[in-house]
Amino acid sequence: MEARAKQTLSGEQAELLRQIPSVDELLARPRLLALAGRADRALLVDVTRTVLAELRSRITDQVKSAVLGELSLLAADPASLEEHIGSFVERILARSLQPVINATGVILHTNLGRAPLSPAVVEEFRRTATQYTNLEYDLEAGARGRRDVHTSSLLERLTGAEAAIVVNNCAAAVLLVLAALAKGSEVIVSRGELIEIGDGFRIPEIMAESGAVLREVGTTNRTRLADYENAINEKTRLLLRVHPSNFSIAGFAEKPALEELAALGRRTGLPLVEDLGSGCLADLTLSGISEPLVRQSIEAGVSIVMFSGDKLLGGPQAGIIAGGKELVMRVRRHPLFRALRVDKLTTVALEATLGAYLRSGWDEIPALRMIQTSAAELERRSENLLGELRPGLPPGEVEMEIVDGTSLAGGGSTPAQALPTRIIRIASARYSAGQLEQRLRRAPAGISVIARVESDRLVLDLRTVFPEQEPLLLETLAAVLH
Repeated sequence: MEARAKQTLSGEQAELLRQIPSVDELLARPRLLALAGRADRALLVDVTRTVLAELRSRITDQVKSAVLGELSLLAADPASLEEHIGSFVERILARSLQPVINATGVILHTNLGRAPLSPAVVEEFRRTATQYTNLEYDLEAGARGRRDVHTSSLLERLTGAEAAIVVNNCAAAVLLVLAALAKGSEVIVSRGELIEIGDGFRIPEIMAESGAVLREVGTTNRTRLADYENAINEKTRLLLRVHPSNFSIAGFAEKPALEELAALGRRTGLPLVEDLGSGCLADLTLSGISEPLVRQSIEAGVSIVMFSGDKLLGGPQAGIIAGGKELVMRVRRHPLFRALRVDKLTTVALEATLGAYLRSGWDEIPALRMIQTSAAELERRSENLLGELRPGLPPGEVEMEIVDGTSLAGGGSTPAQALPTRIIRIASARYSAGQLEQRLRRAPAGISVIARVESDRLVLDLRTVFPEQEPLLLETLAAVLH
């Protein structure tokens, strides 16, 4: 087959194949020699062979003379091939995970990493990551200890729970609690709380993976205490309450209060566990966010509360399990706990964040600071930004204004609530709003800016832009609008 394929090549194609330089010839060129100091030779060889194989394939597969003309320039020019190979290798070596400027106004943006951490937490990362630590070592006893101790006492103090442990996210916390306390048995939950969380994970599916059996009660919009009572049988092990933190049901809706469910649990000897989701530890109602507090659930009699560390709590990704000591220790002894536990960096980040709560240091937690930023402050910052931007723009080509808008907590929190803000709206005579959004995202000044498009206008909300990022945002906007 190969012999017949070669016989069908035109003279022009055969000549192009002969002109392609060898792998060794290309690797001896200056840019690739320089790259050899940063990349393994096997990687350079593999990429070079891949590029040359692709070039040969294009030459043998294409017969149009115009295309062959373009390929002839590449095949006969080692410098162009060197540039192509070098760029390919640079892309492989470049870090995929990189900082961006979040100008969307969505504070806990799931796609952008949810809660940003404070510089103080980053310093704790550095101090902890570059040295040995007492992660699982009891300095007083001189023996092995538990990593829980670094965060458990803080969580107990802040939530009012008797005990608390941490796993890698809230979905893991739900999975672990159900597996430890209800595997092979029934768990009663309202139909109106069978939610789907991020990336398609659904409560019924998590429950199935835990080995627990779902027992639905009530309807989508109305579930009464009697529905739970009537469903209890000898197979029931838990009552599950799921806070619908990523959607809301309004209108003809009803559900029992937590206190009522907790009382039912006490009468029947069944623990009430709650997936609280967003994990709000501080009262944010004065800032426009009304979410149930973890402490309120514990005080209402919930046996175990599960919540996230990287939502309204404002810390690292984590799933926190807090509640009665006996039940929490049962969960901790389950084999899945070791598989789902967090590492030392998550532990130190959570410890530092919880410490800020104990000091009432709200400004130390970026997510809370953003929530509490006033619309007046955002207008002042927006005016300053536009004041510096306008003089350098092409005359008459760009329209910019500051108008009322809304910011969102995001991250599956407070779905029906928004924060009043002031937003920047931009229109360009040269580019559509979609083109401007794309140009910002492609990082013309070295960092991607993520913005919104509304009513054919580019929209920027400085609530989620750190003040120290504004000079770079200004530089990026100036480049994009020209």
